[in-house]
Amino acid sequence: MKIAIVGCGNMGMAFAKSFLQYDLVKKEDLLLIEKSGDRSSTLRNEKAGVVVDTIGPRVGETDLIILSVKPQDFNSVHGALRAIIKPQQLVLSIMAGIPMAQIQEKLDHPLVVRAMPNTPAMLGMGITGFTAAKEIDPGSLRRVENLINATGRSIFLEDETMLDAVTALSGSGPAYFYYVVKAMIEAGKQMGFTDSVATILVKQTMLGSYHLINNADKSLDELIKAVASKGGTTEAALRSFEEGGLDDTLIAGIRAAQMRSTELSKS
Repeated sequence: MKIAIVGCGNMGMAFAKSFLQYDLVKKEDLLLIEKSGDRSSTLRNEKAGVVVDTIGPRVGETDLIILSVKPQDFNSVHGALRAIIKPQQLVLSIMAGIPMAQIQEKLDHPLVVRAMPNTPAMLGMGITGFTAAKEIDPGSLRRVENLINATGRSIFLEDETMLDAVTALSGSGPAYFYYVVKAMIEAGKQMGFTDSVATILVKQTMLGSYHLINNADKSLDELIKAVASKGGTTEAALRSFEEGGLDDTLIAGIRAAQMRSTELSKS
């Protein structure tokens, strides 16, 4: 399979490195299009694929084109892509906020898959929601899904509008966890720990808690109850969270992210 990645920032390179790691594409068949001179030099030094700085005929010779540019940069590349794209090529967009219909219109090309990954994809531990145009056959969709899964896991969505919810929940989700971790570390420092000790305590607690969520045959309520003995320290903390409306605040924040994603997709 031959793949072209247009825009080789963090997410584009997360896909590229995952493809190479799992031998899904050969380096000579991976075309990386990056306009930044410094970034292009870095990519050439890393020998991650064939690096070029402009969209040319070679892009039209690939089986799949991955659009990984910033959404605001799409208008500067769609004309060149439209001029060279072939009828049988697949397009996978990981650009946030640009609807599938708009991509199809700008490229004059129906075979589009739209996906929303998140940053843990850079470690092969991402989760990606994706949807596809009705013109794409099941076999082609499975090939794209296998490529996406090289960066972690994926969920197919029939309804494209649900990608706004994916953006809010898992796309932006890592930042929410970082926010909580940062607050916990700050609490540790206020209680007298050094930054390094507080960080170790919180990071390992989060890592261990994830594995319990993933492996224990218990619901989240049961896991909470297992820690929060009646009249104990955890119960005191949870009561404070409830009195402060922490759960409502988190839910409201995630819904705000969803609404913003919807606004961006309509702009």
